[in-house]
Amino acid sequence: MPPLKTYLSTVAPFDLLPEQEIETAASSLSKSHQLRDMTLCVQGKTRLNYVYIVIEGKLEQYILENGEKTMRGFLHERNIYGGLSLLFNKGLSIRTVESIEDTTLYRLPKEIFLDICSRNVAFTQHFTSLFSQKMQERPYVAFIAKSARSEQEDFSPGFLNQPLTAVFSREILFCLHDLPVQKAARMMTKDKRSAAIIMDHSGQAVGLLTDNDIRSKVVAQGLSPQTPVGTIMSQPLITLSSQARTFEAILLMMQNNIKQVAILDQAAKVIGIASEKDLILAQGRSPVFLMHEIQLAAKVDEIANRYRQLPGLIRGLIDGGAGADHLNRIITAFSDAILKRILNFALEELGPPPSRFCFMVFGSEGRLEQTLKTDQDNAIVFEDPGSDREEEVRDYFQKLGERVCAWLDQVGYSLCEFEIMARNPKWCQPLHTWKKYFQDWIRSAAPEALLHSSIFFDFRCGSGDSGLVTELREFLTGCLGGWVGFYRHLAENGLHFKPPLDFFGNFALQSKGEHKNTLEIKTPMRLIVDFARIYALKNRIQETNTLERLRQMHLLNVLDKNDFDDLYHAYSYMMQIRIDHQVKLISQGNPPDNYINPKELTHIERQSLKEAFKRIRMAQGKMRMDLTAPTGIA
Repeated sequence: MPPLKTYLSTVAPFDLLPEQEIETAASSLSKSHQLRDMTLCVQGKTRLNYVYIVIEGKLEQYILENGEKTMRGFLHERNIYGGLSLLFNKGLSIRTVESIEDTTLYRLPKEIFLDICSRNVAFTQHFTSLFSQKMQERPYVAFIAKSARSEQEDFSPGFLNQPLTAVFSREILFCLHDLPVQKAARMMTKDKRSAAIIMDHSGQAVGLLTDNDIRSKVVAQGLSPQTPVGTIMSQPLITLSSQARTFEAILLMMQNNIKQVAILDQAAKVIGIASEKDLILAQGRSPVFLMHEIQLAAKVDEIANRYRQLPGLIRGLIDGGAGADHLNRIITAFSDAILKRILNFALEELGPPPSRFCFMVFGSEGRLEQTLKTDQDNAIVFEDPGSDREEEVRDYFQKLGERVCAWLDQVGYSLCEFEIMARNPKWCQPLHTWKKYFQDWIRSAAPEALLHSSIFFDFRCGSGDSGLVTELREFLTGCLGGWVGFYRHLAENGLHFKPPLDFFGNFALQSKGEHKNTLEIKTPMRLIVDFARIYALKNRIQETNTLERLRQMHLLNVLDKNDFDDLYHAYSYMMQIRIDHQVKLISQGNPPDNYINPKELTHIERQSLKEAFKRIRMAQGKMRMDLTAPTGIA
């Protein structure tokens, strides 16, 4: 065995250190032995005091996820373990490490290791590069983020700590205390309610009438159906603040032997009811169950109530390890289902449509990438009417667009600031007009035309006759042939924006205003969206989803494997950060936004975000070379 200093100089990244630092490290090494089938450390439990260097033998390392070994790897001679855990996970072992052979190790104390890191940039950069490579591997990043967040005092995971705002029903039936039981029962049946809030004539809530009260106190006792509800209601009314946690509602129900609790706002006004059923369903809620409720909803208010439960469901999926692309698809699927249900309400009200039509969706919904912070981007395309019916047909679809957009806003999809909605007559047009729009935008270099292209060319059928969208897409593809200048203009427009990193590679944060010291993550994500859209249009890729566009570009050799992996994982990672941030805001009772405070991220999340922004610079460089050069080839 060579001297320790000589041996250590052959182990990466110690070989990057100056001679004096290697001597310091070598003098601090101690030796340990692991027999076969012994556990050196356990993920999330073992607090590391050393960095380990394998002298001889073999170790297996992995992350245990849902009982399965993921991120499996092996440590052989001159491999090290513990550096990432000490630098980026507060010393908590990221993986479980077990010996699969008798193994001999060198141990370097963490204090010495961290001291060396503080003085040697190249040495530390070795570890930074390692975890940057792993940043998109979901089991790895999810574990680190979870272990880091679990130490934050303000983090409240789990169903019992959810605020009641994510659970209770805002669909309330009010009855006066002197109303006959029979009439109250009819009202409850009609509105599909299992309980009603009983009010006195001064407007004060005085009790609760439940299905059980009617059965046990009226039917079973043989009382008259004309009995006033005030004589059989459950009283006093048990209430809880909307700011309370779920476990408080459960405890209150247990203590009072009740199944419903009235929920009050800050002005002590009844705004909803939390039932035992609500709590049970929320605890075990699945996307399929919630989707089924939306599809069966009888009115817009019911849909709005179900939609408010979506953030809690997404939070559970995130905690369960769901990836960003799956979360996007789930959120978008709910948006599609809500649109279809609301459209049915409108068609029932207006009567059968006078011609074939499609309710198109654009933007994030058009790309199947919706988050919890979204507004409406939609339009109507309808079959070209005859001149004798044009006014009648336009009038019908204009009314349809107005109703659907108003109801979507009522549910929680805010109106578009720029009126890109089907209620705007400009975006409620026959097929031939949409074809003219597309053709004009392609042939114009005006900023407004480029803006419209970036919005409307990510289109798909939200509900209705998809054949109209297919015809429109085929027309778009045909129009794009030969218009090289269009791609150049789109590329130049996209190159005006840069990822939020300064010259030194630090985050460029908002310097003033409401969101001071944050970065707006939607803009850098949009740079990848623009990149994927331009190349997809140029290469006749029919997909609208950004990740699918990137995948198709790789299959067509427009992107090599490394560039594809870099962009795919960068976009996925930023989306994960974005959705997680929005869910956290909603769970705190705040509206969702896209402004990320880097100080609220773990060290690994901050570094990973910087790496993602660097990948965007790479993509912009490719776009500049391919599309803005005189040859304009790609």
